[in-house]
Amino acid sequence: MTLTDQSAHAAAPSAPAAAHAVDLSKTYGAGAATVRAIDGITVAFERGRFTAVMGPSGSGKSTLMHCMAGLDPPTSGRTFIGDQDISTLNDAGLTQLRRDRIGFVFQSFNLVPTLTARENITLPADLAGKKVDASWFDYLVGELGIADRLSHRPSEMSGGQQQRVACARALVNRPELIFADEPTGNLDSTASAEMLGFLRRSVKEFAQSIVMVTHDPRGAAFADRVVFLADGRVVGELHEPTADSVLEQMRLMGT
Repeated sequence: MTLTDQSAHAAAPSAPAAAHAVDLSKTYGAGAATVRAIDGITVAFERGRFTAVMGPSGSGKSTLMHCMAGLDPPTSGRTFIGDQDISTLNDAGLTQLRRDRIGFVFQSFNLVPTLTARENITLPADLAGKKVDASWFDYLVGELGIADRLSHRPSEMSGGQQQRVACARALVNRPELIFADEPTGNLDSTASAEMLGFLRRSVKEFAQSIVMVTHDPRGAAFADRVVFLADGRVVGELHEPTADSVLEQMRLMGT
């Protein structure tokens, strides 16, 4: 385990990372009411690695993810998916980027209530006009344990089953990067462990790149690396984290 501060991230990566940000800032309000949700962050997320982003409430975790994924424009700075500077893209370009190159898993599942599990999973491919790889689809639903739920709508599934459907949807197009925002926040401990175990395997077995915002030290321990935020800045990181080492770093940060 190693702990470093933000100076380790002062330069953009020499080879394209899965995603990186350079001097990224996001402010809300004006004058005395200005809030700096992100304050000049430079950070890179490696390809084929599982990175957790942690910090106290209001530290900028979700704002950082949303800016890097093109869901929310930054006030200043640049963000890249691979070697693509997303600040150069118009709305149509951003939509295509998110559809073709990024997968999303959110705490609230974000399933379409009128669609079956199968239809929710294939929705990204359907919107892109792409044919779903049947063998990959079968692998995903088998690994996630939802093969017997494909004809069910979200209201007919448990929270854990809905999140597994959302995870399959995020992966069905084989995106180069997955952003997950508190993906286990609405799950019990057993369902959380199953979800995180699958994400861990997708990195190890398929070289998937994952960036996960979480508040849970046990969840962060599934990652290869933890990046810590406070007051909109990167204040440290851990490699090969354990739940205990994450808890200790959080204690030192006063969270």
